[in-house]
Formats: sequence, structure tokens, C-alpha cells
Amino acid sequence: MLSLALLGGLSAWSGYLLMAAPLGASSVLLFGHPRSPLAQPRNIVLGNGLGGLIAILVVGCGWSGAWGVALAVGLTIVVGQRGRCLHPPAGGVAFLGVFLKAGAGFVLFPVLSGSVLLVLLAWLFSRGVRGASVYPAHWL
Repeated sequence: MLSLALLGGLSAWSGYLLMAAPLGASSVLLFGHPRSPLAQPRNIVLGNGLGGLIAILVVGCGWSGAWGVALAVGLTIVVGQRGRCLHPPAGGVAFLGVFLKAGAGFVLFPVLSGSVLLVLLAWLFSRGVRGASVYPAHWL
């Protein structure tokens, strides 16, 4: 809860959007099951980043609506598997990016900036709270 509240506060302070619905799903993995391979930094940052990048490429090629969403999510799954950075919320990033007809800035704000901040907050939480699982299990 605090990590998403912090992202919201930083969004308001900076004027940059640092929150997107898929980051809520990433938070569930990070704080609910931090030892999961799908919750590791590589998966969160690269997986979400690729989902955002694929979304803007699909939009840039003129795809939209249900077919554009399906293409972006399908490509995000394939690329995430091939790149060893599969992260289920990245499908939500791809979906949202196509739905919003996002431009290039979408990858930086909120996708990569929000993902990196969540990873750093989970790392700090795991070091500062007694009994919390050590995060991450591995960085790469």
C-alpha cells in the first residue's frame, strides 16, 4: 500500500505519471510473493518495459482495438519467454498501452520509472522490516 501511495505522491509532486494499473499487479508479486521468479527485478523491469515498448510499436504500426491488444499481449508473452523476463503484469502494460494509444513517453513514464521504483522499495522493505522475505532472490 505504501509503495503505491509513494508512487502517487511522486506523480503529483513531479507532474509525471508514475502509476499504471499493471504496477498494482506487480506490487502483488513483489510484496505478496517476493521469492517468485516472476517477481525478480529482471522480470519486473524488463518484462514491463518490453510490454510498454511492444505496445507503442503496435500502436505505431496502426493496430488498435481488440486486434491490437491481442497482438501486443501475445508478443509480450513470446518476447518475455525468449528473453527470460516473463512478468504477468507486463501483459497488462501491453494491453493498457494499446488501449490508450500510448506514445513513446509511456515506456519511461509510468512503465520503467514505476517498475524501478517498486523494485527499489521492495528491496528497502525487505531490509527494513523484521521477518520480511529477503528481496531480491537475484538481480539478473
